Amino acid sequence: MTNTLSALLVTAALLSGTAATAQTILLKNATVIDGTGSRSRQHTDILLQADTIAAVGPRLNAPGATVVDLSGKTVMPALISVHTHVGTLRGITTNAVNYTRENILRQLQQYADYGVLHVLAMGTDRPLLFESGLRDSSATGQLPGARLHSAGYGFGVPNAAPPVDYGMDLVNRPATVADVAPAMDKVAQVHPDVIKLWVDDFGGRFKKMEPAVYQAVISEAHKHGIRAASHLYYAADALQLANAGVDIFAHSIRDKDIDEQLLQTMKSKGIVYVPTLSLDEYAYIYARQPKWLHDDFFKRSLEPGVYEMITSPAYQQQLQASPAFAKNKAAFETALRNLRRIYRAGIMVAMGTDSGATPVRAQGFSEHLELELMVQAGLTPLEAISVGTRNAAKVLKLPNTGTIAPGQVADLLVLAGNPEKDIKNTRHIVTVYKAGKNIRP
Repeated sequence: MTNTLSALLVTAALLSGTAATAQTILLKNATVIDGTGSRSRQHTDILLQADTIAAVGPRLNAPGATVVDLSGKTVMPALISVHTHVGTLRGITTNAVNYTRENILRQLQQYADYGVLHVLAMGTDRPLLFESGLRDSSATGQLPGARLHSAGYGFGVPNAAPPVDYGMDLVNRPATVADVAPAMDKVAQVHPDVIKLWVDDFGGRFKKMEPAVYQAVISEAHKHGIRAASHLYYAADALQLANAGVDIFAHSIRDKDIDEQLLQTMKSKGIVYVPTLSLDEYAYIYARQPKWLHDDFFKRSLEPGVYEMITSPAYQQQLQASPAFAKNKAAFETALRNLRRIYRAGIMVAMGTDSGATPVRAQGFSEHLELELMVQAGLTPLEAISVGTRNAAKVLKLPNTGTIAPGQVADLLVLAGNPEKDIKNTRHIVTVYKAGKNIRP
């Protein structure tokens, strides 16, 4: 952007009928990562007018604005996670009794503290969220914390996946194709962003959803103008789901390396891929005592009692001795390879983590770990950031969110270091701006 254009944008912002007030903030001399994948820009200013970015460029002037010197700091868009679970986690339990207004708002605040300002809860919500207006108030930014989006009540299998005892007792479980349409009609009444379905046997523990049933779920969702997102594990299921019209793969393909047929099917149908790599690493990594295990940034994200649980010798030995340990590690490595190939094929990848589904999937930290794991898979830091900002915003259909540019909502992270050089620098959060307001002073 030229200085002349920047000046015009500043003038337009300041002369649009309101004088510069405390709501006009000029962030000066930052390194800016804009979320588009472009290289960072040094010595760049960002003008915030109310909740919006008014201008971006060098040497901006805005008389009367509050000036914040960010020399040595990096600014990037706030993170967005399109696969989370909110409200059912408390302490070392995941249960329906935990689903209260207080617990939901507490967890949304935690996401915001970690720089995650939009989250999509994937299919485990409860009537409280909709009947109280909590979802709508949160999604539109009227409540503190991350803005909450919802997949409503998901679709699973009778007496099978997903496990009922993880707060999933309200998931629809159609026994036949005929049961799908009336269930979908009810779910559509709460206006979910997507419909979640579970197509997986959970390591052979459960019977999978019949293809005719999930085809009906996808078809009925589309009749209501709602996209369908599927939990999955196996490449064969992924291909069938793609051919059935699913819109989003909500997890990685983990049983085998993706083949050309599936790759091209995903690309031709415009399927979004949400790899949730952190979920797969959590399945085995605590037995290996990762470097971040004792970091305060990680520890602060845990529910009470979880740190003691995961660092106990008994827990770590149990993981190591589990018959699934080698399988889980191999699944994670397969997920890394598949993400790299899928991303390089030009398929849309968006960030999700499944954080909050179980106590070991820490809300807030998981999103930063996900960025690191995407880089480990072969994406550049700038590509990973775009996956967690611009691309995730597109999945949630937020056209004015996810990048740093004039007209965009001013959801920003101010960092002490530059994640373009080291993706783990996203963890060094100085300030979080939500709609132009510093929520972490």
